[in-house]
Amino acid sequence: MADDIDTPTGNRPLAGREIVVAVCGGIAAYKVADVVSKMVQSGAGVTVCMTAEAQQFITPLTFEALSGRPVRTGIFELVETSDPQHIGLTERADIMLVAPATGNLIAKVAHGLCDDLVSLMISAAACPVVFAPAMNNRMWDHPVARENVAKLDGLGYRFIGPESGWLACRNVGSGRLSEPATIAAEVVKMLTVPNELPKPVGGPTTPSTRDKTTSLSPGTPGIGRGQG
Repeated sequence: MADDIDTPTGNRPLAGREIVVAVCGGIAAYKVADVVSKMVQSGAGVTVCMTAEAQQFITPLTFEALSGRPVRTGIFELVETSDPQHIGLTERADIMLVAPATGNLIAKVAHGLCDDLVSLMISAAACPVVFAPAMNNRMWDHPVARENVAKLDGLGYRFIGPESGWLACRNVGSGRLSEPATIAAEVVKMLTVPNELPKPVGGPTTPSTRDKTTSLSPGTPGIGRGQG
């Protein structure tokens, strides 16, 4: 599956799918550019949103070039007139990927904090949310971090990784962002294999959201939001 994603002329398993990619402030943010490229090549429409910290590691222009769409960077910066970004984007999306999901962002979500665009969108998400964590190995292994991850996992959020290996802090251990091909392949699996897509966390999706999802892929089991 990863080979298909790597080849622009190959299979396009995500044709018609809408994905929100939320980029947080970690050195692994540069790898997410490859994730976005792979998902676009596989046929998905990708909208990127970034925290202020993420923009210290990689520029919005990079993601605009790769996605072909404006990048959302602030709660009060409306790209579309009268568009409440934290609600409208996830109502149109089939899935929201948070990568790299930092310890700070995971802690915010676990405790209901929403003081930036990304945490706000997660709290109001009408689509399933998937985290791809990346952080220092001691941060990942810290009891508080493990408790936060366990809480989100219990609520129904899905996690991809992290992996064990060489970290930017020059340690070797758990906390390395999963490889872009692995992340992209997992997203393809969730959106194309019956019963693999997690349910949205929180209230029910709106009627317009369910209709939108159904119309994107009529008659395809297991892809509609809320199934699985």
